[in-house]
Amino acid sequence: MTASRIRGVLLGALVLAAAALLLAWSQTWYTVMLVPESGETAPLTVGGDVAAGGLAPLALTTLALVAALALAGPVFRILLGVLGALLGVAIVAAVLVTVSDPVDASAPTITDALGVSGEVTIAGLVAGTEATAWPVVAVVFGVVVSVLGVLVALTARRWPTGGRRYSRTRTVIADPEAEPDPIAEWDALSDGDDPTTPAR
Repeated sequence: MTASRIRGVLLGALVLAAAALLLAWSQTWYTVMLVPESGETAPLTVGGDVAAGGLAPLALTTLALVAALALAGPVFRILLGVLGALLGVAIVAAVLVTVSDPVDASAPTITDALGVSGEVTIAGLVAGTEATAWPVVAVVFGVVVSVLGVLVALTARRWPTGGRRYSRTRTVIADPEAEPDPIAEWDALSDGDDPTTPAR
């Protein structure tokens, strides 16, 4: 596989992983069954936006990382790859915190539905919780982001660099007998070159 293709595959995979994380964040994560004494008979549904509110910013940071990687040089790409690996770890950690205590993660929804607060009170009102597959999906794609970050760091030096139009070095071939061109001189100044330097 060529370096250019590796670059495209890794950046595309990061975009897809971030999109999957945003999709997971927008879905239902838990169904909370309350005790009869709570006065609420219908189960409550808790979305990822409540259970793992920090997931969306992390997914958007992943997208920003892709944009930075598309413009960065080789050394900076390695640093961004390491950052991507750590970002994936942060995503997994954020999701596992909610999975370890679904009742606490669902507290805002329970509070809004029943008008109560306090961890002890809320825990006493919950008869049980059921998790959907979306927290697992978020964990899987968090791991994917971390692995992709490692791959970026390992392959960054092989990626193609920017084109010649981004280089500040240019060769001027001019006719010494030609009249000076004011527009060309302004263009040279804009490019950071000195138009009074003898042409090569």
